[in-house]
Amino acid sequence: MSDLVTGDAVVLGLRPARLPSRALAILLDLALYVTAYVLIGVGLTLATASLDPAAQAAIAVASFLLLLVGIPIAVETLSHGRSLGKLACGLRVVRDDGGPIRFRHALVRGALGVVELLLTFGTVAAIASLVSARGRRLGDVFAGTLVVRERVPGARVMPVPPPPPWLAGRFTQLDLSAVPDGLWLAIRQYLTRMNQLDPQVGAAMAARLADDLVARTGAPPPAGVPAAAYLMAVVHERQSRDAARAFRAAAAAGASPVPPAVSGFGPLPAAAPAPTPAPAPYVAPAPVAPTAPAQAPRAGGFAPPA
Repeated sequence: MSDLVTGDAVVLGLRPARLPSRALAILLDLALYVTAYVLIGVGLTLATASLDPAAQAAIAVASFLLLLVGIPIAVETLSHGRSLGKLACGLRVVRDDGGPIRFRHALVRGALGVVELLLTFGTVAAIASLVSARGRRLGDVFAGTLVVRERVPGARVMPVPPPPPWLAGRFTQLDLSAVPDGLWLAIRQYLTRMNQLDPQVGAAMAARLADDLVARTGAPPPAGVPAAAYLMAVVHERQSRDAARAFRAAAAAGASPVPPAVSGFGPLPAAAPAPTPAPAPYVAPAPVAPTAPAQAPRAGGFAPPA
């Protein structure tokens, strides 16, 4: 699943950083590293004044490699692609498949950064970033990395398309507890952008996502159901369950009684129970004399006078 989530998420869900933001982040990092290099270099020069010139040159080269090459590599490795400059600009270095970088990625980027950024004053890196479709410099190309934007301005959330009516309620018994959040995110990203993809690429992605979902649920794939429709129906079922769970929680919270101190009113006085009347003594009915049969009412519906 990692090759699908990350590789497609770079295209579908991540925004590559462009030259202005990347240049600002690099300038902030270089200002910090060069300042530290100058301060430490002055200290080393004073401390090694009594040594011979060869030792002083070796110490100068070692300090240069440590502060301007080794420290940036260590920072990117330990921070998973977020140096101080990138953190300030909301950027991050990730692999081509969207995952966090490792030491070898940071090493290649740092080694080529000496040529791209320091020796040519950023000219080569700027030209490569302008030529690249995703704004990558040569270090990113050889390391297999990409600088993306982490803080994206508020974008409109695309709704997931509803499933076909003939699939509604078909997966109510499906066990979704073993499906990870990463798979749900990949399915949602695909469904919200499926109309923007090439039909063949979209069909292949839907098939792989559906296979992963079937493997997680443990249920056999439904016969005759397209992969995209199956994904829509399962996502709709999960949303329905979440909505029902939230509704039950809200109903349970609303049904709890409010204490008098919160409502501001004291408890209502208990009403005195009404007295129960005593049963009347039994009296035998008097005999009724026979009466003449009553006349039928008139046509107007009025009863005849007594």
